[in-house]
Amino acid sequence: MKPTCDVTVVGGGLAGSEAAWQLAERGVRVRLCEMRPLKMTPAHETPLLGELVCSNSLGGDRPTTPAGILKAELKRMGSLIMRCAEASRVPAGNALAVDREVFAHLIDSSVANHPNIELAREEVTEIPEEPAIIATGPLTSAPMARALAALTGEDFLYFYDAVAPIVDVSTVDMTKAFRANRYGTEGDYINCPMNEEEYAVFWKELVNAETAPRHDFEEEQMRHFDGCLPVEVIAKRGEKTLLFGPLRPVGFEAANGGEEPCAVVQLRQDNEDGTLFNIVGFQTNLKWGEQERVFRLIPALREAEFVRKGVMHRNLFVCAPKVLDPYLRFNGREALFIAGQASGVEGYMESTAMGLAAAIFAYLRLSGRPMIDFPPETAVGSLLNYLRTALPKSFQPMNVNLGIFPRLHGKKIRKRTERCEAYAARSLATVEKLIAENKGLFPDQ
Repeated sequence: MKPTCDVTVVGGGLAGSEAAWQLAERGVRVRLCEMRPLKMTPAHETPLLGELVCSNSLGGDRPTTPAGILKAELKRMGSLIMRCAEASRVPAGNALAVDREVFAHLIDSSVANHPNIELAREEVTEIPEEPAIIATGPLTSAPMARALAALTGEDFLYFYDAVAPIVDVSTVDMTKAFRANRYGTEGDYINCPMNEEEYAVFWKELVNAETAPRHDFEEEQMRHFDGCLPVEVIAKRGEKTLLFGPLRPVGFEAANGGEEPCAVVQLRQDNEDGTLFNIVGFQTNLKWGEQERVFRLIPALREAEFVRKGVMHRNLFVCAPKVLDPYLRFNGREALFIAGQASGVEGYMESTAMGLAAAIFAYLRLSGRPMIDFPPETAVGSLLNYLRTALPKSFQPMNVNLGIFPRLHGKKIRKRTERCEAYAARSLATVEKLIAENKGLFPDQ
């Protein structure tokens, strides 16, 4: 019997949707399996492909940041997720933030209506026949997690991720807040300052607040990834720790009457209409009642309506340097790939990048062409190189950052923005060379 597809993709998040789209655009017949809504995760609320469950920000959008470099590369390589993000963006200063619902609907519609994609709403509990891409993400179901653990011969590594609360902006007291981007008099963020006395009370109540009990899907010992710590965990590291993190007060003097507050809580737009704002850096595992009690100690949020509470959920990833080859394949398997956060990267766009890369590797394998290497001078290549070369004993998920790029040659550039721009120029030149050397593999300009 003739197979109904050329490649199976498991998981309809950002990485799986990107992988399925990239393959389909190259003429490959894809079967994309997504278990929602048949089986929901602890964090998802809809059956839509590409639903964002944490922040609605996709990170920096300018080449003066590593995240901006990655976005420029993905855009040049024809990323579906980047196209949908730009079509659903909301104001967020120098970051790319999206209206969650519009963003997910665009991805869902694009994938479901592609003639080369069969969307199957079913849970996959075993490793599918090759060729296949596993993109089940950080919220991989228990049966698939067990199957992956058996496949790799290693225990699954894990960390816990937390989601920040969202408030109705009309209930924020703007007499006790101001709009500004950091180091500017105007901007897209709503900033909620606190004086020393207010911050001291807030900190004391935060560190003593009651956290939510663990769910059935969580393990006994919780391990947090430092890039997404719950705000109460950061606070417990010291009374002033938050003042050097999400509540740092610097850069607001011009918009705050020339004074530097003791602490500043920032709110960022979360939907296209600008009616919902999330509390930046306030991922949390506090009980819902405790969240309202403690966060309303912030003067501007005393009467705030919390339309979505923060939640905690489990994230899973493989130890990439031990179980994967340089092309995101499981060791010893010719056509079984992994993509997204489960591959060992951290972040929405990083996950998307691994989906795109896995699709290209799978396409090359199907078409009998030799594998290509994404140069480490590119953001995509630097992430792949990190997964290959990181020390297994201390392996943790990685965001794109200048530290994983090869160093620039010549005179050291001290200003970070200028240094990023130099990395960006090298990156995009390298991407153009990669595209030119692989005719027909990437979309034309």
